[in-house]
Amino acid sequence: MTTDAPTSLGSITCPSGRLVVADTGYLYLWSGDAPPVMDDAVSRDGIRSSVDLAVAGPDAEAAARSFNRQQGTWLYDIPEHGVEQMVGVFADHCQAHGLNAWLERQEPQVAHRERVEHAVRAGGSEFIMSGVPVVAIGGLPTDRGIAVTASSRDYGRIGVRWESVTLRVRSTPPASTRLLGHVGVDAGRLSLIDADGLASWRHEEPLDGLADVAFWGRSEQEAAAGFGAPLLTHPGEEGVYGWADLPVREAADRAIALQEWKQADPERMIAVDFRPHSHHWQIMAQVRASEHEAGTIEVGGTRTMCFLTSWGDGFFPVVAGHDADGHLVQVRILLGDSERQARLEEMYDRFSLD
Repeated sequence: MTTDAPTSLGSITCPSGRLVVADTGYLYLWSGDAPPVMDDAVSRDGIRSSVDLAVAGPDAEAAARSFNRQQGTWLYDIPEHGVEQMVGVFADHCQAHGLNAWLERQEPQVAHRERVEHAVRAGGSEFIMSGVPVVAIGGLPTDRGIAVTASSRDYGRIGVRWESVTLRVRSTPPASTRLLGHVGVDAGRLSLIDADGLASWRHEEPLDGLADVAFWGRSEQEAAAGFGAPLLTHPGEEGVYGWADLPVREAADRAIALQEWKQADPERMIAVDFRPHSHHWQIMAQVRASEHEAGTIEVGGTRTMCFLTSWGDGFFPVVAGHDADGHLVQVRILLGDSERQARLEEMYDRFSLD
């Protein structure tokens, strides 16, 4: 049963009026106003060999909607080797349905910030960010904070988890709702962030030249004794060993030494976390310390929020509510559903986690 009073997670600001809902762990992919390029060498070639295709022609919208590969009249991040096949399949689809439309290659690829504008012009929608689905919507207030609340529910054996997270844009109840799309989560957490604020996001680069190292696990006592590591004192780090506020090179060396120590003996079991003082580190420190596993920080003159889904990874629907005059009144992220609950209960049965 849903709790009577929603839980306040804090508030965000959205000076551009454009909100992006994305997996926090993937914010390093954001290209801003530049064509998408991955940071790591393995993925970089794959991204650079990808192509964006625009659906064009008199029946572009109808053709894109019935083709139903991605939302809107764009097909982003199509691998180069699959472009010819995609163009052919789309042409066959249009011929079969009597639609006058075709695909046009975009050079260079469409920047992520421009993809937000495409989504906003469509009334808010899902789009692909270097292969990862995110959701963007416009119409948010630009001059004040936006309250964010979460509603929980008792899901029986798997416990109390978030059912939904809601941005309260206006106090009036929605007269209608519309599914914007699904946001993909692969790191167990989500961010609510202004589209322009994202340009200032520093995912791994330390803001002050410092970093922390944390480790835990079955062999933590042996590792702490061998490396002279104290217990961390940050809120939310109770019982975790490591070092705080080290020069980033020294922190990296200690993290590498711990990994090498672990790998030298298969009986040694620890997890090692290298945490540069980046925006990502800042907000995750708040999440770990928070009762409700949520935190907010200032990024590029905007206040952004990160929260844990409580369900781990998956694809989560994002729904917009509008009043009778068509004004945006709320944005809801639907986290809990019967299918997700059933999958977790199946996992519990399989691994005897009762």
